[in-house]
Amino acid sequence: MKRALVALGGALLVAAAALPATGILSIDTVAGPKPIVGGTRASTADYPWVVEVTLNGAQHCGGTLVKENKVVFAAHCAAGHTASQFTVYQGRDDRQSTAGKSSKGSALWQDPAYRSASTGHDYAVLTLATPFTGVKTLPLASSSDSALYTAGTNSTVLGWGSTSSGGAGSRYLMKVDVPVVSTAKCNTAYSSTKGDATQFCAGFDQGGKDSCQGDSGGPLVAGGKLIGIVSWGSGCAAPNKYGVYSQVATGNSVISAQL
Repeated sequence: MKRALVALGGALLVAAAALPATGILSIDTVAGPKPIVGGTRASTADYPWVVEVTLNGAQHCGGTLVKENKVVFAAHCAAGHTASQFTVYQGRDDRQSTAGKSSKGSALWQDPAYRSASTGHDYAVLTLATPFTGVKTLPLASSSDSALYTAGTNSTVLGWGSTSSGGAGSRYLMKVDVPVVSTAKCNTAYSSTKGDATQFCAGFDQGGKDSCQGDSGGPLVAGGKLIGIVSWGSGCAAPNKYGVYSQVATGNSVISAQL
């Protein structure tokens, strides 16, 4: 599944209809999957906690292993589905390889306050039927990590999403570094984020680097912690249209209750 894309004026992005294996339609008020734009190849040897989440056998979203049997991802990836429809792959850089481990989902939770990605609370947790024993997990950001959300903080987003807006998903795990954006800039770019502590932005004013379709649910990392979950945006890597992420510190209590 892809990061939710936003189309100015509220029109559906027709290109999203061509995402059979990777994503959600994106509109100005609806979230959908996103890929990594302007990034480089990454390895699960360096990021063992990043996982691919497939739906009925097709690439769907990214996720983050926060316990050996718990994957944090996005509610818009989970909505309308059951745990048994998901299979999670760990340690597989190349989606066409058979490397790594896999596990089916056994239980699925999404934030009950979730309505759409663009209105926040885009949090979900998938419990794995078979734990990924011995795999390093990533801690959640908490209320004591406010410094990680300061404008300009360097963060890294990872995923198997598109490498251009509307493009096909990536065969390989990709990563890109993007700075956290001030609340004022985020609110100027997207009115729906105003007053919503469950959302924040990251990216460059000039665009060029971003998460994209297919990256939805994947991790945004800073300071060795999961600070954000890929949620939605207006296209990918466009000037002054940053990626919007679910704020993990704000959602820590509801997420942790599922762990």
